[in-house]
Amino acid sequence: MSGQNTRLGIILMIATTLVFSVMDGVSRHLAGEYNVYMVVMIRYWFFAGFVIAIALRSKGGLHAALRPKHPYLQTFRALLLVAEICVTVQAFVLLGLVETHAIFISYPLLIAALSGPVLGEAVGWRRWMAIAIGFVGVLIILQPSITVFSPAAIIPVIAAFMFALYGLLTRYVARKDSAATSFFWTGTMGAIGITAIGMWFWQPMTNADWLWMLASAALGILGHGLLIKCYAIAEASAVQPFAYLQLVFASAIGITVFNEALRPNVALGGAIVVAAGLFTLWRTKQSR
Repeated sequence: MSGQNTRLGIILMIATTLVFSVMDGVSRHLAGEYNVYMVVMIRYWFFAGFVIAIALRSKGGLHAALRPKHPYLQTFRALLLVAEICVTVQAFVLLGLVETHAIFISYPLLIAALSGPVLGEAVGWRRWMAIAIGFVGVLIILQPSITVFSPAAIIPVIAAFMFALYGLLTRYVARKDSAATSFFWTGTMGAIGITAIGMWFWQPMTNADWLWMLASAALGILGHGLLIKCYAIAEASAVQPFAYLQLVFASAIGITVFNEALRPNVALGGAIVVAAGLFTLWRTKQSR
């Protein structure tokens, strides 16, 4: 039965990565036409409604969700995530989906590297080697020479670091707070934070783009719903490697829809980062 659950979990993870990739494509379009803060703000309004509905159905209801053990840390990680999303969406506009995802996919390596100082976890020499090799892949993508390096290329690196820190803080608060509580604070505090900024950058949208905005919000809710179901029926270590397919799906959308180019150094560097990340996941599973 567990094997069947694992297979279904893998299918759900693949579906999740596809949905989030399409959402990234829609975000790239909208952020190319409107202010990034406004685009993320509207998406977060729907996301907040979704997490409130989840909290109401969870054990203890809304009352339990409103009383976390780490309120300040929960607030910080929620604001960190919304800031990371703004940075990433801006990177979609400046660099495209292909290069942004090729660099951003290094975040599991950053999580592994930071798990020691942040969570006190032991990181063996094999994982340190994989982390080092992975960042060689990032350097291949960035091409940091005087003539070809683009300062904008550092943006997805910053986004990956922010998301890695968010992931580590999520694991930290999970020691005392339930997943439903963390999810509630992620959506609600994130919505409050981005609204405080995004409201000053409001722009009128066309009817067609309102439909794209609603589609983006629906895709976000669907993606999170699939992810919750995925982790509910299968172990994270079994399905996590398939999350790297988001690089494939997002790149395919970037190339076919937005006419982006897949440069050889990006393909090579991305392959190295993914291989290093998969090895890191495997070593983490072996250690546990």
